[in-house]
Amino acid sequence: MKVRVGVISMLLSMSLSMAQTGAGNGNAVALAKQSPAVRTGYNYLVTQAQLLRDRNLREQTLDAITNPSTCVYHRANVSPAMQQAILQQLLAAGLVDANDNNTFPGGLLAGVYPAIVNDGTACPRLPQPFFSAPGSVFAGHHSYPGGLMIHEANNDTSDQYLANQYRAMYGHSDDGFVSLDSQVLNKKPGEKSTVFIDQDIIIGAPIWHDWGKSIVFQWNADGTEFPELNFGGNGVTDDYGEAGNSKTGGHHIISVAESMARGLSPAFVITQASAHSNPTSGNEYKVVNWLRAAAIMAQIDPVAKGYLMLDAKGNFRLPALRALGDIDLADQGQTNVLAEYTLHNLSDADFTYSGPAVTAAQTILQTLAPRYGYDPNNTSVYNNSYRNPAFSFLTGEHILMLYSSRGLAGVQAELDKLRKDHII
Repeated sequence: MKVRVGVISMLLSMSLSMAQTGAGNGNAVALAKQSPAVRTGYNYLVTQAQLLRDRNLREQTLDAITNPSTCVYHRANVSPAMQQAILQQLLAAGLVDANDNNTFPGGLLAGVYPAIVNDGTACPRLPQPFFSAPGSVFAGHHSYPGGLMIHEANNDTSDQYLANQYRAMYGHSDDGFVSLDSQVLNKKPGEKSTVFIDQDIIIGAPIWHDWGKSIVFQWNADGTEFPELNFGGNGVTDDYGEAGNSKTGGHHIISVAESMARGLSPAFVITQASAHSNPTSGNEYKVVNWLRAAAIMAQIDPVAKGYLMLDAKGNFRLPALRALGDIDLADQGQTNVLAEYTLHNLSDADFTYSGPAVTAAQTILQTLAPRYGYDPNNTSVYNNSYRNPAFSFLTGEHILMLYSSRGLAGVQAELDKLRKDHII
C-alpha cells in the first residue's frame, strides 16, 4: 500500500478530539467496584494469574491487572513526535488504512494512541483500571463497567476446559486412544496427557488478549464509550499483496504490543494474537500482520525476537515453534501450528451469545425503564444510573436467559432488588 503524499503532515496539523482521558472513567470505576459479578470475575482472573508457573509471565500478568500504577510499557518514553513516526511506519507497511484518518474521531493517531495518563513519560499509566473496562464497544458484548472481567473470566474458563478436552480426546494411553466416555468430561484442568499443551499459555492468553480494552474503551461522561479504530491492515491487499482484509479491533494489537514490550515468549504472544482468527485455512496472514503491527508499536524486531520468520520469498510467516525440523511445513502452505492457537481462538467466541444478549437486554431494560423513572432520551442519567448499573450487576446474558424463561416479570423482579438496594 502506498501512503498518500501529505498524509503525515495532515495528521500533524489535526486537532485530536480524543487527546483527553475519558471523563466518565471515574464513574465506571466506582460502579465496577460495587458489582459482585465484576468483583467475582476479577478475583477469579487474579487467582488464575497466580497459578502461572513461568515467573516472568506470572509477575508481568499480575502487575498488568492488579497494580494500580502499572506502566504501559509499549508507550514508555514515546513522545508525540515518536508517535507520528511510528504511525508513519504503520502506514508505509500497509498496517493502517489512511482513509480512516478522515472518518475516525481525532484521526488515526487517536485510534492507535488513545489518551493515557502521563503519556510520553518513562511510566505512562492506564486511563482506568483493568477491572472497570467494558468488554467491547458500547452496545456490544459486555459493554458496561467491569464487563471485561465477565468476558475474560468466561473465556479463561473455556480455554482451560477446551485444553483438557484436547488432552483427553487426542492424547494416547499405552494401549491406544483414551476411552471416549465420561472420563473425558471429568478430567481435571492440567491433568497429565501424552500430548503437550502449555497450561501457562492456556491460562494467560485470555487474560492478556483484551488487556488493551482498558485503554481503548474509555468512558465518556454520559456513560457511553470511546470508539475503536480497526487497524492491522489496509483492508484491501493484506494477504501478502493479494486481496485480503486483516483489519481488526485496535485493542487486539495494542494488547499484543504490550506483551511484546514486556518480553513474553513467542508461543505465548502468537497464541494471544490468534484470538481473532486461527492462523489456518488461509488466514495466517492476518495473525502475521497483527504481530507486525504490534512489533512496530513495541519498537522491536519481530524476527530477531522470534515472533516471526521470513520465508524463501521474503514474506513474514509464523515461526515453527517446538518443531524438530524434520520437514518444512511452510512448503505445505502453513508453518507450525500449536494447538494453543486454535484453543485460544475458540475460547474467545462467547461474543456469539453475549453480543445478541446485550442487544436484547437493552430493549428489555428500555421497556421496563418507566417503572423506575428513567427516560432513555436522557442519555447521561439513563446510562449512568440505570443501564450501566443493571448490566454491571446482572450481566446481559443473565437478563436474556431470565427473560427467556420468566419473561418481563422475571427481569423486573431482579431490577426491583437493585432498586431496593439503591443500585438503580
